[in-house]
Amino acid sequence: MGLPLAAAAGARDGADTPVSVIETQPVWKMQQVVPDAVTVAPSTYVVKAGETLRGIGHRSGAGSEAIARVNGLRYPYTIREGQKLAIPGGRYHRVSAGETGIAIAAAYGTAWNRIVEINALAEPSMLRNGQRLLLPDDTPRKPLSMEQRAAAFRIDIDDVLTGGQPASGGGKPPAASSQPRPLPSHVPIAEPAHFAGGFAWPARGTLLSRFGPGAGGARNNGIDIAIPAGTPIRAAADGVVAYAGDTVAVFGGLMLVNHGDGWVSAYGHASRVDVVRGQKVRQGQIIGLSGDSGYASRPKLHFELRKDRAPVNPVDHLPRDAR
Repeated sequence: MGLPLAAAAGARDGADTPVSVIETQPVWKMQQVVPDAVTVAPSTYVVKAGETLRGIGHRSGAGSEAIARVNGLRYPYTIREGQKLAIPGGRYHRVSAGETGIAIAAAYGTAWNRIVEINALAEPSMLRNGQRLLLPDDTPRKPLSMEQRAAAFRIDIDDVLTGGQPASGGGKPPAASSQPRPLPSHVPIAEPAHFAGGFAWPARGTLLSRFGPGAGGARNNGIDIAIPAGTPIRAAADGVVAYAGDTVAVFGGLMLVNHGDGWVSAYGHASRVDVVRGQKVRQGQIIGLSGDSGYASRPKLHFELRKDRAPVNPVDHLPRDAR
């Protein structure tokens, strides 16, 4: 995620505008991750009668997903007696109940998006208990100090979307509530099954910067709308809050709403965040107040729409009437 145009042009050095939030700690800081990765040597395994890929992955320490990937196996991962499977070597972290991808990456001092890439995670927001994740080769092997972890901790919106939910045990998450009650740290959100309806403007104001590349090669993954501080920010469509906090430094007060069918909306630079992770919201509902938190030189709203994680131009999906 490149720094948004307006942020790049107007970022204040050392700016730290206070943000009022309901949840003071994001879910990935509430769950302890022990960096106890196991080193697995590369080998060849001969399948025995009655064995499953999940069982072989558990015994080898490499994990069924990694074995399936290097052997070109596709779901439902059918294997046969006498078949030879390559066991990929490397360091593997076993996901425990409630762990998030971001917390795992932070514990090892590496970037979550690198773990996503080397494990070819198709749905990295849905980690499962017991899953084994291959770590990058250059991941530090010695435990990091708190200072070293903090220095290595950098996240963006895509990290939150792909690694911000706790690992699932396979059960169905509880239905989303319309009340701002924080979910337990080990419970993933109940994602909407389908996207209902269209999008509405989250606020009315002057368009400061548009979607896409700009001068100097900077790219804006959304749009920036000039509005007075304290202006209500409204949900662009029905959905469930995937994140609400101030941990992503660029955007300060930030809310991410999952709308189903791969659609997510983002609202940044808020001075007040009125919703919590897992809360159900309706189109037009006030979810926070605008401000100049994060890298903002003036009060404004940074607004993004993403489809299957890829940023799209919000203007193409919003009503053409006056903002």
